[in-house]
Amino acid sequence: MYADRYGNAFDSNEKWNQISITEGDLYAWSEVSTYIQEPPFMVGLSEDVDAIKPIQGARALAALGDSVTTDHISPAGAIAGDSPAGKYLNDNGVQRVDFNSYGSRRGNDRVMLRGTFANIRIRNQLAPGTEGGVTRHIPSGDEMTIYDAAMRYHEENVPLVVLAGKEYGTGSSRDWAAKGTQLMGVKAVIAASYERIHRSNLVGMGVLPLELVDGQSWQSLGLTGEETFDVLGLDDNLQPLSELTIRATAADGSQTEFQTSVRIDTPVEMDYYRNGGILQTVLRNLLKS
Repeated sequence: MYADRYGNAFDSNEKWNQISITEGDLYAWSEVSTYIQEPPFMVGLSEDVDAIKPIQGARALAALGDSVTTDHISPAGAIAGDSPAGKYLNDNGVQRVDFNSYGSRRGNDRVMLRGTFANIRIRNQLAPGTEGGVTRHIPSGDEMTIYDAAMRYHEENVPLVVLAGKEYGTGSSRDWAAKGTQLMGVKAVIAASYERIHRSNLVGMGVLPLELVDGQSWQSLGLTGEETFDVLGLDDNLQPLSELTIRATAADGSQTEFQTSVRIDTPVEMDYYRNGGILQTVLRNLLKS
């Protein structure tokens, strides 16, 4: 039965066989494709593992409540015309009727990065009264999309954190929720608690998941999200399930220090984080072998 159905697979579809292809062992990336691009996760990767870098002077990209889902973080549905992803597609000659969905374009990091935190139902308390992927750039106070703010912080060489409540990352185990977070320049997430798989995915992308202790929330600590954040003691001595102190400094110079638990739960995850993520770990191990 199998031979009958698939015996002529290579010559039965004339249109498929007319598709122009390139020969060779490596995929020929097309710069003009809006569906698939070479992902940037390995760019600049060295053979040696860098030292764990401290997080100093970070700004909050978003301050979120409880039960933020992976779909809030990385939506799979329709791409809005006025969204950063929609503007990118429009600038690349894609008509609105052909935008398709984030899920269909998950092979293009340029779309998925712009879609991170772009769910129309996400509420960022750094921009009260708004709904959707909106934030305020601090200290300017300028209101803009989360994508535009992340790119502005990148230009200013400012690291980022995300403040969140309980069950951060609940829902489906959507890999782009962690990938997009990393591409945004977020170095750490500070949450009251995590959904199991998303916490693991954050570690796998080199993002540090920090969990508040003693039932605290960022609101109960008196934080507004407008502070600068220093993760004290973050260095090569970091161990799974250890504790780190965070110092939040307000615009008036007042400081709040609080403890967090490092939700890197195992030595294997610690290895991922030291390498900058699971992809980098696998590649370096292959090079060694």
